[in-house]
Amino acid sequence: MALLPWHNIETVLLDMDGTLLDLHFDNQFWLEHIPLKLALKHGKSLQQCRQEMRDSCAKVQGQIQWYCLDYWTEQLDLDIVEAKREIADLISLRPDTLPFLDALRANKKKVVLVTNAHPGSLSLKVEKTQLDEHIDELISTHQFGVTKESQLLWQKLQAHLKFDPAKTLFVDDSQVILDAAKEYGIGYTLGITNPDSKMPENELHGHVTTNDYLRLLDDII
Repeated sequence: MALLPWHNIETVLLDMDGTLLDLHFDNQFWLEHIPLKLALKHGKSLQQCRQEMRDSCAKVQGQIQWYCLDYWTEQLDLDIVEAKREIADLISLRPDTLPFLDALRANKKKVVLVTNAHPGSLSLKVEKTQLDEHIDELISTHQFGVTKESQLLWQKLQAHLKFDPAKTLFVDDSQVILDAAKEYGIGYTLGITNPDSKMPENELHGHVTTNDYLRLLDDII
């Protein structure tokens, strides 16, 4: 039995980090690489800098600043884009991403990336993965000034893309964001339970879930 009614889905909106790309890069960057740079810069312990970074992130979690490289460059007095390039070899697609994207387009679905990532981060990841070659449109929510956690974003996104919510699938690895999409009236949601290949799977509630897009391929029409 198909997990999703593909015959009724016209538009597929996709998150990027943890959904199409392995979240290992981002977790490694924010939880290890940046704390290490801060420890060296300020002569503090790595453990102290990890905790300070967690505390700083918690203050703006879900807000546009949380995803904004300019904000963190100013807050931390570090060149965040350059720091990302230092470990950019860790940026990678999930192994099941390209077959999934290509199956969607082969079956005439409109495929749109909708990420909260800053345009600078998006461009670096596209450079490393050529993800843009498999997607119809790339959108950073920074162009709307509000994140996917907010109902205002969904209003602006629908006005921009002209999609029919009842015939739209949204794919993400965040419980809060999946819930926001469903609240707005997005007809179908799909939660990714294994965003980071090096970490245990997450539990997501109230949504269809998968840990492998390949299991969906035979059903896509």
